[in-house]
Amino acid sequence: MRFVSGFKTKLLILIELAVLSALFLCLLLTWKNRGNTLLSPASASGTNTPNEGNTIKKDYIKWVDFDITSEALTQAFRYDVNTCQEAIHLNWVNLLAYLGARYGGDFSRYKPEHMDAIARQLIDGTSTMEALTKDMKYYAYYREAYGAVLDGMVGQFQAEIPADEAPASYLPSSVTGNPADDPATIWVTKYGLKAFSPLAKGFPYSDFDDFGTARSYGFRRQHLGHDMMGQVGTPVIAVESGQVEAMGWNQYGGWRLGIRSFDKKRYYYYAHLRKNYPYQSNLKEGSLVQAGDVIGYLGRTGYSSTENTNNIDEPHLHFGLELIFDESQKDSDHEIWVSCYELVKFLSLNKSEAVKVEGTKEWTRRYQTKDMTPPKLP
Repeated sequence: MRFVSGFKTKLLILIELAVLSALFLCLLLTWKNRGNTLLSPASASGTNTPNEGNTIKKDYIKWVDFDITSEALTQAFRYDVNTCQEAIHLNWVNLLAYLGARYGGDFSRYKPEHMDAIARQLIDGTSTMEALTKDMKYYAYYREAYGAVLDGMVGQFQAEIPADEAPASYLPSSVTGNPADDPATIWVTKYGLKAFSPLAKGFPYSDFDDFGTARSYGFRRQHLGHDMMGQVGTPVIAVESGQVEAMGWNQYGGWRLGIRSFDKKRYYYYAHLRKNYPYQSNLKEGSLVQAGDVIGYLGRTGYSSTENTNNIDEPHLHFGLELIFDESQKDSDHEIWVSCYELVKFLSLNKSEAVKVEGTKEWTRRYQTKDMTPPKLP
């Protein structure tokens, strides 16, 4: 009887230990995943709250669910450009943020007439964006969240264009009367889309909405980017002007390149670049690039701890976009990566034309642009 009683006691102790271990594991997982939970606009943006020392702790956006359709992006962009010289200039991000607040961020509810209706009120002067949004609880959140993605993509810039596409008044021949005096290209100031598609003009690719799909190499995780399948050697283009922050080998992304926007809010990630010759030869960490520059070449490197290994089955560019509202989010467990499928469709409106550099493995852009936004460098 003593043996049985002792056995039962030990069994009860083991059961209690198992239950406590399970509870501890659940608490640990909850703690680790707290930053990866899909948040409402209220909890995603947070508020400034006092900490134990009675000082104000800075808060910032923790999550962005960017699902604006390419159709909505294009419509808002057209309104912005078409009114840029009018008395009332419609800001495209403001229009999208209004609809985001109206839809609760769900752009499956988008209809063009919804944007047309508010645009008419603004253009006619019957209302203002401040009046339209004063009772919208989450407009400010959507304006900041969508602005973090889009604010650097539309604006004024300088562009090199063929002389035969320029207004006659821009050409020396308008004064001299001699067409031989005209250069092959001239520089003009434009307002419009100054961001580019990630792949060069004329190079085919295929894609689908693969953001969030499962990946298993190394460990099971979500795919936090957009894959563009194409031919090895296809020139990869800088979507936005910025500064090179990261280059080199990563066992998941292979040869990869990271470029930070000048306003520091966006980190563009280009991965699986070409074996042996992944980058444009003049690039190094710290280099400044202009939107539309050739920065590298599509390949299939990665999924290996051995540098310069082709271990990706299908050649493609992995294009990712991380938003940074606070520097503590960069390279942390609380990174914010957004879906780029619809954004890439929109950016196909502006593709950089590249030409082969004879005698090399490189391509270079045919026409230059200059971003008029001054860089904020350390």
